Amino acid sequence: MARTSLVTQVAETILEQVVRGELPAGQLLPTEAELCEAHGVSRMTLREALKTLQAQNVVRAAPGVGSYVNPVERWTGLEAVLRATSAGVGDDATSVQLVEVRRMIETGAAALAAARRDDADLERLEESLERMRTAHRHGDVDGFVHADIAFHDVLLRASRNPFVAVLLDPLSRVLREKREQTSAVPQIQAHAVEQHALVLAAVRSGEPERARRAMDAHLQQTAEDLRRYVLDPSS
Repeated sequence: MARTSLVTQVAETILEQVVRGELPAGQLLPTEAELCEAHGVSRMTLREALKTLQAQNVVRAAPGVGSYVNPVERWTGLEAVLRATSAGVGDDATSVQLVEVRRMIETGAAALAAARRDDADLERLEESLERMRTAHRHGDVDGFVHADIAFHDVLLRASRNPFVAVLLDPLSRVLREKREQTSAVPQIQAHAVEQHALVLAAVRSGEPERARRAMDAHLQQTAEDLRRYVLDPSS
């Protein structure tokens, strides 16, 4: 096995142990000797693997002591954060943070879409919204999620800025999982249908600021519903 791939393998194995909670945040990693023995690698290979994790802020070096595991909120590697998120690490905070990211990006995309959309975009948005309504009436969660995602995909592409969709694409798997979680609640579905209809009307109007406000209101509603019905349903 090539040395570079071995470094990657060791780094990913340690990351997986962190994600699974076997090496919790704040804990000092085993000694270099122990890690080398556990992974069957040389000190040089181990140190390069640790440097890979340090570059993503998954671990931090403490000179003369060793390496500590950082909490997820300090990580800077997208793939590492996505792996932790998929495993449910920091699940409540991550759910809210994903809505915050969407709010930052999609409000601007909606404004651009209002100015740049064409009739075909509006038709596809209407079709996606109608599929959401149908799925809601029939209790079809999978169909609802698919239509919801399609609506937002059309809107992002209607912005005519390719960077917009690219920014959210790495998060698509986690975003779908979160949508499946929230869309299982009928009241959240009902709110989503109402808000998507308002976003469509705003984009159809051709008024960028109206579209921006409509999308902002939609994602604000999403955040409120997430907290009320999913994160703290007893409140």
